[in-house]
Amino acid sequence: MPSCFDLSGRVAVVIGGTSGIGEAIATGLAEHGARVAAAGRRAAEWFVDVTDRGSIDSLRDKALREFGTVDVLVYAAGYTFRQPTQTVDDRQWNDLIDTDLTGALRACQSFYQPLKASGHGRVVNIASLGSFVGFQEVAAYCAAKTGLLSLTRSLAVEWARDGISVNAIAPGLFPTEMTAPLIMGTPRGKELLQRTPMARFGKPEELVGTAVLLASDAASFLTGQCITVDGGFLASGVNT
Repeated sequence: MPSCFDLSGRVAVVIGGTSGIGEAIATGLAEHGARVAAAGRRAAEWFVDVTDRGSIDSLRDKALREFGTVDVLVYAAGYTFRQPTQTVDDRQWNDLIDTDLTGALRACQSFYQPLKASGHGRVVNIASLGSFVGFQEVAAYCAAKTGLLSLTRSLAVEWARDGISVNAIAPGLFPTEMTAPLIMGTPRGKELLQRTPMARFGKPEELVGTAVLLASDAASFLTGQCITVDGGFLASGVNT
């Protein structure tokens, strides 16, 4: 019998798919049978600037020319910076919100029609622990990721009638090019590990199973949810 996790014949566009968590997810979807366009500002073939609606529309049109359809949209684009909140200026705040939150809205709006036309559209947004709890001196990032989770729920409600499921993954502590300087060998990283029952950082490939689930027919009645892959961080009270 065919597996309900088989993505053969599906087309996935992974925005932010050229590095870090997005790259791992793009690779994992391909390994499970999907044809994948891993897009980002570093990509030559699948370039996209999420702050530019025209750039996102061009990515959509190219994917449709290349593959004929888009079944899965993964939004993994984003960045963070650490700075005392009282010194964050309007430009810094607005630039981060524009990439981490408004970019996701642009992408979902742009890809809405092909996802609807596919008959089994899937949106997977990459949220964060910061969607649920506050972290020292990353207020803009936490605000954006909290908003992204709210957007996920709202679109899930609106688009269910169109056959589009909209869910999110909230990774725990995964050292990537973006996060490693903040958590590797730092007091912040040490505290985060102490609060994680599994007492280790995650590996990007450990997010693939959840991404495949949310992209597949196995999630046919699952929408508006956020699956946290965090080694027990959010479940934890006292670990010692």
